Amino acid sequence: MQLGPSQFRSICSVTVLVPRVNVKSLQQTKRFVMETRIMNTPQPTKMPAFRQVGEKQLPNPVLCMAWSPKRDLIALANTAGELLLHRLANFQRVWSLPPNENTGKEITALAWRPDGKILAFSLGDTKVVVLCDAEKAEILHLFPLENPVSCMHWMEVLEESSVLNSFYTSEDESNLFLPKLPTLPKSYSTTSKIFSEEKSDEILNLLGEVRLNILVLGGGSGFVELYAYGMYKIATLPGVPGTCSSLCLSSDLKSLSIITEIRSAGNDPEICYIQLDTGLLSDCLPEVTRMARKFTHISTLLQYLRLSLTCMCEAWEDILMQMDLRLTKFVQEKNTSTQVQDEFLELLLWGQSSPELQALLMNQLTVKGLKKLGQSIETSYSSIQKLVISHLQSGSEALLYHLSEVKGMSLWKQKFQPLGLDSAAIEDAITAVGSFTLKANELLQVIDKSMKNFKAFFRWLYVAMLRMSEEHVPPELNKMTQKDIAFVADFLSEHFSENEELFDRKGKYFNVERVGQYLKDEDEDLVSPPNTKGNQWLKFLQESTHLKESPLLFPSYSQKSLHFVKRMMEGVIELCLQKPAEVIGKSVKQAVCLPLYTVPESSENTPRLFELPSLYNDKKTNMHYGVFCMPEISPCKLYLLRKFTDPFRPVPNALMAIDLSNVLSHSIDDDAAGASSDCVYSCQDARFYDDETLTVVLRASEEDNRGRVLAQLPLGSALSCEEEFNWDPSLRLDQQSGAIPVKGLVLENQWRDLENMKAQFVAVNGIRKVACVLSSNLRHVRVYEMDVEDEEDEERPESQNASSDQDGLEETPAIQGEAEGGETEGGGQRSKEQLESGEALELS
Repeated sequence: MQLGPSQFRSICSVTVLVPRVNVKSLQQTKRFVMETRIMNTPQPTKMPAFRQVGEKQLPNPVLCMAWSPKRDLIALANTAGELLLHRLANFQRVWSLPPNENTGKEITALAWRPDGKILAFSLGDTKVVVLCDAEKAEILHLFPLENPVSCMHWMEVLEESSVLNSFYTSEDESNLFLPKLPTLPKSYSTTSKIFSEEKSDEILNLLGEVRLNILVLGGGSGFVELYAYGMYKIATLPGVPGTCSSLCLSSDLKSLSIITEIRSAGNDPEICYIQLDTGLLSDCLPEVTRMARKFTHISTLLQYLRLSLTCMCEAWEDILMQMDLRLTKFVQEKNTSTQVQDEFLELLLWGQSSPELQALLMNQLTVKGLKKLGQSIETSYSSIQKLVISHLQSGSEALLYHLSEVKGMSLWKQKFQPLGLDSAAIEDAITAVGSFTLKANELLQVIDKSMKNFKAFFRWLYVAMLRMSEEHVPPELNKMTQKDIAFVADFLSEHFSENEELFDRKGKYFNVERVGQYLKDEDEDLVSPPNTKGNQWLKFLQESTHLKESPLLFPSYSQKSLHFVKRMMEGVIELCLQKPAEVIGKSVKQAVCLPLYTVPESSENTPRLFELPSLYNDKKTNMHYGVFCMPEISPCKLYLLRKFTDPFRPVPNALMAIDLSNVLSHSIDDDAAGASSDCVYSCQDARFYDDETLTVVLRASEEDNRGRVLAQLPLGSALSCEEEFNWDPSLRLDQQSGAIPVKGLVLENQWRDLENMKAQFVAVNGIRKVACVLSSNLRHVRVYEMDVEDEEDEERPESQNASSDQDGLEETPAIQGEAEGGETEGGGQRSKEQLESGEALELS
């Protein structure tokens, strides 16, 4: 250790006094000078540079950890399928999202949107990706995949240009032409229990900021996909070997770094580093941003229309089927050969009914039931009518607007043809949206006609039933004109005819209620399609040879339900969106493939979600970094690989090793007491804290009883290594590891002993300056503020550190118990004996 001037002067002054001491030999003089120097030299402090702010023993093992990029929040996923969000302070739980049958129970990966408002997680058992609102723990969107996801990465493009800046400021021009989409009514919640009330605002907020961000997903069998704004699939990347374990897309979109695990028969799994050239995304960034933003608008509107249609289905009640089912039962039980239609017509014209019809009306339907049925029909039809007008039509108009703008982009072939925009496919999508709009208008006409028919029919039948029961008929209901009689007669002849085909299909003879068939998610034709006889416009189209097949006219699909046309529209739009993803995916080529090392079969039982290598993108220098260990080859070394984001640009010092043998600086007291300063450490986990710092969990060798250490490794000196490594492409890296240049590091106070904890993994956020350490049993967590010294350590000797940490841990659960609603018994309070037993079990 280097001494300051004042310290040097003090030592010199003492040295001058040496001749006055009774010394018999030169050796005794040297020993005295050395002891005096030690006494006058300031002792190096081991004061931790990190402050522990929370600790917790969790009931279920943790599988994934991810810090929010904008707030002091950390998301955890456990083996029970729960998604948990905790605060930094005291590790207090904010919310938990339990496993859901519709989403899945096996969470495999987590990623935050760069603005910290949306949390994405993947589920392996159902092969879906879910986007969750970080504020309310509500699922906003989910989409299925062909393969389960093993890793994900959500990045934001930081490139600036005048074209992009003008787009960012003018992107909201659609608000000038389109009205704001109305909020879905609070009274309806979807039957699937995935989406809760009043979701339209949250769904529209899925768009987030205008600046492009991309969610990268990776899985087995070379599965890699890119989703713009986390919703629109912008690329499917073929040809990636093995199973992805880590991903990192550069902020300039020039390349994608991937760590894969390649298995072959009879050999250990091989870990490889792959760099893909994504130059098309970088070269066409303004066009990609415009196209992705439009397609994300379209995906959001499709989700809005799905929820609107779900609300319409819930507004339609099963009680509306009672009339059909009771008339069917009446047909099956009656002994006469008279048609039901004739029975009601006799009651209308002569005021007389058969005993069977009277029993049906008075005993099964009843006056009270008829009144309730009439009110239910009016309420349901009015609600559905409002949803069609305010939600379906508004959403369809917005969808048509954005698709029309995309069609305009596709016609600018110089800019957008390389991205795969197909004007013909977009035209088909516009036509499908037009057909959906026509079907919604058809439903409005059916609702309007049905409300008038039912109102007149129920008014007449209510009066007839009052007369049957010899009750008083109100004067305002007793008046019925000849026109009213003709109206009811037409209604009876059209709706009350027995249908043998309908009985075979649905088990009922009648279809008096005509609205529900439009809301059925079935491929079959409508039971009672609208009567188009006498429609002058349709007759004109059929007779016109020029308009009959005109692309300007939208097909109506009069025999199909609204649900069917909606699914058809989604399929056509999906085909329209797939073409750019295929074209961009085919443009991505493999630029680098470096086999690193093999994984021994003995480590197959360890958690793979946390394992090294880990990847990082330095946005300032446009550099990809990868950090990994080869414990079978060099257990005390940490390897650092770096590549420029431009895959064809060579990088000096592309590979180096950091020697961890004597990485920590120990006090001279330890050396004087006979302790070995050569405590050998190996790396358990390593994550990039920022561009210049690596956060690591170190483990002392079995001979040294020093436990685990959390440390910050500065990379400046390691990256300044001038020695080059000549990589032999015919060999794996572990087969030529002896030639890798090695750099030694010695830390001062940027480390801390992790007492009473068998630490194994770490998650960090250099922007928020926080870290979370996870134990090897995946249940014990501690959280730290990384650039703040522990205030309590300044006021007590080191020997009290462990007991102080223990006291702080005992005080924490009481706060957590109140905040978490009693996650542990007794409101979250745990005794000292319980805590010590848990730690003893972990350390055993």
